[in-house]
Amino acid sequence: MSIPFELITTDSSSAARLGKLHTAHGVVETPVFMPVGTQGTVKAMLPETLHQLGAQIILGNTYHLFLRPGHELIRKMGGLHKFMHWSGPILTDSGGFQVFSLGKLRKITEEGVRFQSHLDGSHQMLTAESSIEIQQALGSDIIMVFDECIPYPATREYVIDSTERSMRWAKRSKQAHKRDDGSALFGIVQGGMHADLRQKSAADLVEIGFDGYAIGGLSVGEDAQMMYEMMEYTLPYLPADRPRYVMGVGTPENLIEGVRRGVDMFDCVMPTRNARNGVLFTSFGKMSIKQAKYFDDPRPIDPDCDCYVCRNYSRAYLRHLYQSNEILSSMLNTQHNLHYYVGLMQQIRLALAAGNFENFCQEFYQKRQSRVELES
Repeated sequence: MSIPFELITTDSSSAARLGKLHTAHGVVETPVFMPVGTQGTVKAMLPETLHQLGAQIILGNTYHLFLRPGHELIRKMGGLHKFMHWSGPILTDSGGFQVFSLGKLRKITEEGVRFQSHLDGSHQMLTAESSIEIQQALGSDIIMVFDECIPYPATREYVIDSTERSMRWAKRSKQAHKRDDGSALFGIVQGGMHADLRQKSAADLVEIGFDGYAIGGLSVGEDAQMMYEMMEYTLPYLPADRPRYVMGVGTPENLIEGVRRGVDMFDCVMPTRNARNGVLFTSFGKMSIKQAKYFDDPRPIDPDCDCYVCRNYSRAYLRHLYQSNEILSSMLNTQHNLHYYVGLMQQIRLALAAGNFENFCQEFYQKRQSRVELES
């Protein structure tokens, strides 16, 4: 393994795991949430602030960085870590999700995906080989294979064809991956919402052999229960001695339930995107700071939160910033939301280490339920 995974303990009442991922840019304690830095920045956040919040690893986006400023420039500038002034580990996605989101602007072939840039309309091509080349030029610690993110709903025939093609691309991705830079390569399980196809995809990937395994194609429109079922159908087929990553997920509840089922790594734009839209995460659920009832509210966002924002700013001020469309609104809201997400994972790790993860989960849901009962 390019980046050894150390499994420390497994919860006695669930499949939750406590572990450590050893990378060239530092140790990542798992379970972990990874903030998304699409274009070489986690929106509205300084790298120093991310470190202060306790963020251990962040994501970069192959598609966006390929189009602008270009991976060769980033390579020339010393790699993405140096380019964006982030000293911790970086995971990059393959660009597949963004390309497949382009709809009519792209065409899928066995070779790869031909598409039109959303920036200037220029015709571009991404293949398994070029995706790996771009990610290695960026200097990623963890590289993802090129795959197709299957939409939901989709016919079984489409899912079969797409999953089989993604498997062929996974083999090509592994052949293209040069291991001399110490980067790890993760395979991605597809299979739509079909248990048997998920299990076959997982088994085929394990046969090829990867440093870690991700579950892709979730949080694409299915309900939460179906998402959890797909995790349950898939995770037992992945090696216990390799990190397990669910891509693009999700809400705090999704993280809790994913950890329960044995997931080690998560990423999602939810905390940062919601922050820019005035939606804040708290121990008692979501809060929309734009609501009129917070006009003269002197309290912090969350009385139980010790983040910089909650220690220094009122709900009234944060609402004023949002209503005034001030840049500081996005900065403070994002800082709070990421503090909540990173802190939630830290609390989960502490609960796992202490052997009381199930009690932690019960308290988590009780706080949310008490807020619902209070407002009903």
